Amino acid sequence: MIKTQGRRPSGVRGGQRHQRPGDAGAGLLFLAPWLLGMLLLTIGPMLASLYLSFTDYNLFDTPEWIGLENYQRMFDDPRYLRSVTVTAGYVALAVPLKLAAALGVALLLNRPRLGQGLYRSAFYAPSLIGASVSLSLVWKSIFSDGAIVDRGLGAIGLDTGGWVGRPEFSLPMLVLLAAWQFGGPMVIFLAGLKQIPGELYEAAAVDGAGPWRRFRAITLPMLSPVLFFNLLLEIIGAFQVFTSAFVIATGAAGGGGPAGSTLLYTVYLYGRGFVDFRMGYASAMAWMLVLGVGLVTALLFRTSRMWVHYAGDRA
Repeated sequence: MIKTQGRRPSGVRGGQRHQRPGDAGAGLLFLAPWLLGMLLLTIGPMLASLYLSFTDYNLFDTPEWIGLENYQRMFDDPRYLRSVTVTAGYVALAVPLKLAAALGVALLLNRPRLGQGLYRSAFYAPSLIGASVSLSLVWKSIFSDGAIVDRGLGAIGLDTGGWVGRPEFSLPMLVLLAAWQFGGPMVIFLAGLKQIPGELYEAAAVDGAGPWRRFRAITLPMLSPVLFFNLLLEIIGAFQVFTSAFVIATGAAGGGGPAGSTLLYTVYLYGRGFVDFRMGYASAMAWMLVLGVGLVTALLFRTSRMWVHYAGDRA
């Protein structure tokens, strides 16, 4: 009788299977479409735009190397500085309003009620449309002079004469559009609320804690990682908003709407690159945007240590 105890199958050493030479090649073959797409559609254009940011390029002639001149011009360009200010104001208004609406509706939908699935679908539906041209045109029409919003405000004695074309209302109109599409963060908040143990609320209620106290002491700390995730995504997305400002604002092709009130960073970047054909300058603006978003993201991660609490953290 031949003993086989203790013998390992061929190709196995130390309890682990040897990788055959063809496995790596097969893996690279399956990864090839993604790698080519990343190289040709992402990394390649990024490196090209980085090079163009140091050149004077008008899309037709050969790029001429000018060093840091494009970056220096930004700080002497009043419209560039205006676009930075408008974009910062948009982010500061749109992101908190959108997250507050998303969290508020998520708290309401987290309670069992009849037709709960229908309500969730209805609130999420606007986010499925996305920042499309058609949605922007509809939004512009309902805020125009004599449209439904103007008539509704006029019925309560607030005669605005329409929001489109008025500098004091143009940016708030874009902010409301962003806040209206709160479905994405709402779903994430709702998933986070489902993970909070109900025993915590029961114990707090027994101790006499009211709804507001339970929200501050239980909901917000337990939901802080989800809040951080949503905040990060929404800030990055808000810095890149383009379609709504371009379509809704009059003179948006580099003009930025009435009195530059909607001159978002991306709108001005588009105007310099594809209207004025200053592609070198536009490329430099794009890399400054990348740097700015990176700094804001790093600041968020730095400050998250003070207000984001995870389940494994020690008290």
